[in-house]
Amino acid sequence: MSMKTTLIGAAALSLLALAGCRSTQEALSIGAAGEANPGPCPRAFALYEASRIVEINGDGAESFGNVGFTGEIDKVRSLCRYYADRPIVGDLTVDFSLGRGPSAAGDTMTYSYFVAVTRKNIDVLEKSYFPLTVTFAPGQDRVRVTETIDEITIPRANDTTSGENFEIIVGFEVSPEQRAFNADGKRFRVSAGQR
Repeated sequence: MSMKTTLIGAAALSLLALAGCRSTQEALSIGAAGEANPGPCPRAFALYEASRIVEINGDGAESFGNVGFTGEIDKVRSLCRYYADRPIVGDLTVDFSLGRGPSAAGDTMTYSYFVAVTRKNIDVLEKSYFPLTVTFAPGQDRVRVTETIDEITIPRANDTTSGENFEIIVGFEVSPEQRAFNADGKRFRVSAGQR
């Protein structure tokens, strides 16, 4: 390979690198005019008492043999955009780990989870429920799923109201017994003891 070919290749790589930086900078620009948000995004998280769901079948005893379908919210991520004095617009990505225990009936389960927008530590402004249907392949006892909610509207009084005043909360729709099970810190994971 000649020196000229090497220099041309290096120049082309430099231009690609610069173009890549520009694309990355543009991709990271958030806001109506490509400027950074004037304030923080609402905190997004899974509600502890609803971050897991464990179905107990059979005689109702809390033993692994009675575990049906299980679910756990692994990670919640959110980005938001401010547009002048309009509501803040956010999006949300939620990672789930779902399991099929020894007493699960069938191969398909429809989980239900909620997304709520709240005034921080005060009240719920909006709450929506979403179905999550999963079919486990024969012999499969675990599935990981990522769900994306594209547009969440967070109301605010004016352009000086910060996203810090709001929260986006995610959780499974659980029964009172399942909520108490979670609040006590109990859990059954299909993957327990496995690598």
